Amino acid sequence: MNPYSCNCRASVGSRREFLMRFGMGFGSLALGYLLNRDLLSIGKTLHDPVDSLAPKTPHFPAKAKNVIFVFLQGGPSQVDTFDPKPELSRLDGQPLPQSFLERGSLPTAQIKVEESKLMGTRRRFKRYGESGLEIADIFENLGQFADDMAIIRSCYHESFIHGASISLLHTGSTLLGNPSMGAWLLYGLGSEADNLPSYIVMADRVMRNGKSVVGAGFMPAIYQGTVLSTQGEPFENLSPQMGIGADRQRVMLDQLKTWNERHRQERLDDTRLSARISNYELAFRMQMTAPELIDLGGEKENIQRMYGIDKEPTAKFGRMCLLARRMVERGVRFVQLYNSDWDGHGECDKNHRINASKTDLPLAGLLGDLKQRGLLESTLVVCSGEFGRTPVMQGKEGRDHNPYGFSAWMSGGGIRGGKAIGATDEIGFRAVQDKVHIHDLHATMLELLGMDHKKLHVVVSGLEKRLTGVGDDGSNRITKKLLEG
Repeated sequence: MNPYSCNCRASVGSRREFLMRFGMGFGSLALGYLLNRDLLSIGKTLHDPVDSLAPKTPHFPAKAKNVIFVFLQGGPSQVDTFDPKPELSRLDGQPLPQSFLERGSLPTAQIKVEESKLMGTRRRFKRYGESGLEIADIFENLGQFADDMAIIRSCYHESFIHGASISLLHTGSTLLGNPSMGAWLLYGLGSEADNLPSYIVMADRVMRNGKSVVGAGFMPAIYQGTVLSTQGEPFENLSPQMGIGADRQRVMLDQLKTWNERHRQERLDDTRLSARISNYELAFRMQMTAPELIDLGGEKENIQRMYGIDKEPTAKFGRMCLLARRMVERGVRFVQLYNSDWDGHGECDKNHRINASKTDLPLAGLLGDLKQRGLLESTLVVCSGEFGRTPVMQGKEGRDHNPYGFSAWMSGGGIRGGKAIGATDEIGFRAVQDKVHIHDLHATMLELLGMDHKKLHVVVSGLEKRLTGVGDDGSNRITKKLLEG
């Protein structure tokens, strides 16, 4: 008898034949794309991959334990959403003011001074809540939660290209191949979800940089994000082949684990096998929990209406937001929602009105639902694009990319809302007060989750790597402002 055969009703004569038969059920679940990843050499600072998702103690007491990161892909205009600029509106249609030109350092690749005309917002900013926080009228529903929101109006970085900027926002680097925010968080804190992936990503359209920016980079592959489809079956290949019951699956998995473990012992530097073993086991457990997670039939009608699931154009993104709440309820550590496309090169106002009509109500529903369930204090909600947009007109009432000053907002996770932090100049072009680089934003997020970003590192080929790079940052200053009453 073949010593590697499986003791089950249908005899399996070899590991290859076993995988051919069994792989149809679990082959692409959760971390299927990890098979194509080349792993760099990793220092001893990494956890043992076998125990890599075990819950870990943070560096200091945390304000939050989960994150929902809302990514407005394409780059929303700060001056049309969260950063009111009355002076820009007053100068609408006029050339750049001389006082602005005298400051120098204009990005001439984007702005031709002799041709540029300022373009004020077509939106009306309103004061919301007891705080009177100013938000554009395209976010009428979200504005009802102004007192729970802290708007950072002084974000900035150095890249005005989509690909590099998206990578920087997600991984702290403009270069591909680095771990994502979610991967760093799992590496530092581990998982609280036994029967679901700890890092889940959903997108209403195409993710511009693909799965590379939600991956594990040079970390063990177990830390990368699971992309849940928002069309058709959310989890691919979750159901077993017809006629294969749970008992038979268990026997198959045990035999497969034996083979993979033997194979892994000869390749200890390759974490893909550990991730694969882990995810076969996770897939088996998910056959019970995942269908319940994605079945919204048990949600009350008023809750579904809060998210706009009952109507267009909010149904798709509303479902994503409701699923995000259900995920953090079940211990998923990091949930990322992609919404696109805010790339308003032409008719920026029209572009933003259309996108806000899909997202305003769902985002308000998410904050309201988390708040009424007591989850907002322990869940950090972050919303940002990869950059903002210029205050000068491009083409037919459009705006070009602007990484030099843009807005992001946070809610929950111990944050005291109803405030704006930082400022751009009078026309909304550059961050000039309490400037917050992307590294600062990441450091602040980690700090709210109890992690010291300078201690959270991995040694790769002798070099210390961090989500926040190796420079100084203003995260402590920004975190203090976020937590102040």
